Amino acid sequence: MATCLTDDWLFAATYEVRDRCLCLHLQAAARAVADRFDAALKPLGLTSGEYSLLVVLSRPQPPRAAEVERLLVMEPAALVAALAPLEHRGLLAVIPDPSPDPADDCGYHLELTAAGFLLLAQALAVWRGVHDSLSELLVGSDAGALRGDLLALAYGEL
Repeated sequence: MATCLTDDWLFAATYEVRDRCLCLHLQAAARAVADRFDAALKPLGLTSGEYSLLVVLSRPQPPRAAEVERLLVMEPAALVAALAPLEHRGLLAVIPDPSPDPADDCGYHLELTAAGFLLLAQALAVWRGVHDSLSELLVGSDAGALRGDLLALAYGEL
């Protein structure tokens, strides 16, 4: 097959994307990190996403669903799907808001149950171990700066 200028350009572009694409590298890193946490949390019956959800719900006052969506950068339908198995296991309760905010179509709060707090306490020890092992892989890097950059990407205005 004859090579044309377009083929050369496209071939070069694949290397450019491989070497420079933040989206590609962030997605790969996110999958690798999530896989480590998922494997460690599996004996507790949790995924890394469920653990994050339990952490966000562990507050003195139950947060509104919209606040959880904002903190975890989730769409409402994704939150509902993530809540179902945790609610089914009795780890959280969905509490209707007695005076819903008209601007918030969710109209409910999310509260950890005693079982949810107990599981979260167990999972926290697992999280610390995985987190520490990942931090050791960042030798020569500024983990605080990395967290700041990731937060800016997730919550900042792009």
